[in-house]
Amino acid sequence: MNSLEQLLYYPLGDAMPSPGATMEVRGGAGSGLAPAVKWVRMGLPFALDHINLWLLRDEIGGRAGWTVVDCCITRDEAKAQWEQVFASGLDGLPVLRVIVTHMHPDHIGLAHWLCERWQAPLWISATDYYAARVGSMSTTGFGGDAAARFFASHGLADPESIEKIRGRASYYPSMVPAVPRGFHRLADGDSVRIGGRDWRCIGGHGHAPEHISLYCESLEVLISGDMLLPRISTNVSVHDTEPESNPLQAFLDSIEKFRPLPPETLVLPSHGKPFVGLHERLRQLRDHHRDRLADVAQACAAGPQTAADLLPVLFKRKLDLHQTTFAMGESVAHLHALWFKGQLRRELGADGVYRFSAA
Repeated sequence: MNSLEQLLYYPLGDAMPSPGATMEVRGGAGSGLAPAVKWVRMGLPFALDHINLWLLRDEIGGRAGWTVVDCCITRDEAKAQWEQVFASGLDGLPVLRVIVTHMHPDHIGLAHWLCERWQAPLWISATDYYAARVGSMSTTGFGGDAAARFFASHGLADPESIEKIRGRASYYPSMVPAVPRGFHRLADGDSVRIGGRDWRCIGGHGHAPEHISLYCESLEVLISGDMLLPRISTNVSVHDTEPESNPLQAFLDSIEKFRPLPPETLVLPSHGKPFVGLHERLRQLRDHHRDRLADVAQACAAGPQTAADLLPVLFKRKLDLHQTTFAMGESVAHLHALWFKGQLRRELGADGVYRFSAA
C-alpha cells in the first residue's frame, strides 16, 4: 500500500470476492447494506487486471431481482464467471436491468449479452451509448489510421508502435462486438429508483464522454465507476476523435461534484478496493495533476516539447503499447490544459508534429 492509500480507510480490508462469486458489501453508514449491494470482481487481460462490478437488489413492476452495474469485456472467461454468479449469487432471482457507467470496453463489453440473456433493458448516458455503437462497428471503430496519424502528429515516431496502432482498428469491437439496439437514458441529476432506494446520477467528463456515477443518500454509498479510484489516477486523454479537447479541465471540474457528499461515504470504485475517504482522495487527485502540470510547464519552458517527449516526464515506468496509447492521450491532455489557459503556445512544424513551448 502506498503512502497516499494509507490515508484512506478500507472497511473490507483485503477481502474480495473470488472469481465467479459475490461478496456482500458491508461497512457503509451502518444502514444495513447487505444484501442491498453485492460485489463481483472479474479479471482483465491488461496491466490493470481486474474490474469491479456491482449487483443491487431491485424490484421492477412487482418482480424481484437485481440491477447489474457494469459488465466486463466480451470474453469467454467473463461469460463463464457470470454464469457462476447467476447460479449461486442471485438468490434464484433474475437480472432486471443493466446499468453501464460509461462506454469503455471493460464496462459495456458484455452488456449486449447480459441484456439478451435476461431480456433486461440497458441504462446508460446517451452520449456514451452512441459512442459505443460507433466503436462497436468494425468499419468505423476507434483506432486504426486516424489514431496512428494523431499520435504521430504529437511526436510518436517509433514505426513499430505506429504500425501496431494502425492495425488496431478492430480493437474496440473485439471487446465490444455489439451494443443493445435500445437504451434508457441516464443524465446528470436523474434519480433512479433501485430496490426502494433513490440513486442519484452524477455526470462526469474527461475520462469518458458522459460518465455516470451513482450515489445513494440513504446508504451513503457512491458507485464511482472510473471517476474516483483509490490507488491510481483516472486516465484522462485527448483522442483523435476530438483532437483539440480539454479533458483534464473537464475531469477536474467534474470531480468537484463529489465534494458535497458526506465524509463517511463508502466509495465503490471500478478498480481497487471499496474505500472511505473521498475528500482526501479528491485532494490527492488535485495535487497529482497540479504537480504533473508543473512538470510539463517546466519541461516546455526549457524548450519545445511534443507529447511523446513528455512520456518519461509523466510516466516513470516502462510502458507497453496498450499503456503507451493511454499515456500519449494523457500527455496531450496535460499539454492542452496549459495551452487552453494560455500558459503554453502550440506550433505545427514542417514535419507535421505539434510542439508546445512556454507562452
